[in-house]
Amino acid sequence: MDEYETTGIEAFAPLLAAFEAAAGEQHITRAADLLGVPQSSLSRRLKALEQTLGVPLFQPVGRRVALTPAGRELHERMREPLRALGDAVDVVRGHADPEGGLVRFGFPLSLGPVSMPGLLAGFHAAAPRIRLQLVQAHGEALLEQIRDGRLDLAVVIPAPAELPALVLGHQDIHLYVARDHRLAARKRVDLAELADEPFVANPPSYHLRQQLDSWCATAGFEPRVVFEITEFDTLRALVGHGLGIALLPAPELAHPELVAVALTGRRRRSIGLVGGTRPTPAVARLRDYIAASDHL
Repeated sequence: MDEYETTGIEAFAPLLAAFEAAAGEQHITRAADLLGVPQSSLSRRLKALEQTLGVPLFQPVGRRVALTPAGRELHERMREPLRALGDAVDVVRGHADPEGGLVRFGFPLSLGPVSMPGLLAGFHAAAPRIRLQLVQAHGEALLEQIRDGRLDLAVVIPAPAELPALVLGHQDIHLYVARDHRLAARKRVDLAELADEPFVANPPSYHLRQQLDSWCATAGFEPRVVFEITEFDTLRALVGHGLGIALLPAPELAHPELVAVALTGRRRRSIGLVGGTRPTPAVARLRDYIAASDHL
């Protein structure tokens, strides 16, 4: 009997990596090279998996292979569990090697060009053997990944009320207009004065958009959003071209086409650091480094 021919659940563990490699490469030779095994060994594993499941998973297409409908179903369902398993192995290994390990770290879209690269460069110099998987997303997406374990640590804006968070600082929000806008020469503007202005803003799922809607409602109007976009640099460029105004944090890189105008009544958001309850040594080291840093 071939070493892979078993029928219980234990049969799947040594075979799924072979399946995932072949499904991703769509080429048996390249998949074998990726795994560092002989092509014949990989082929036996794939055949054993098909025999265990009782369905064909691949079909030849010239020199390549393509997934059958059953193969596509298995591939779609197994990608995330296999990724999670690989991450789990890396995390557990981190306990045995405090100077190494993996940290899955997220940060918001409004940070990135200056502060975050500077912070991460300093951390890498202090802990060069710790690997980082970086995710940049809006706040609710980061919190969801913290809750379900896909992220170990994240900087989020604002600091969430429902999770333990370390407040790192605050982010002030100002009005941004084009240089030739009627309000560009003003030192301060009341929010109610913006009732007739077109706005450029994030989609409603973004916290900054929710803040905009809430602040404007308090001022007695609903903002007229003419452009919605997720990416902050493009948002600023639209404002710079006179397509609308925006309430934004200060950009990390200069935007000479924009003018910042203070708002009556300080508008600010907290910057929080959140993570799981059982950090590995590598995660704890990055957490402590960020807490002591002045980059944010």
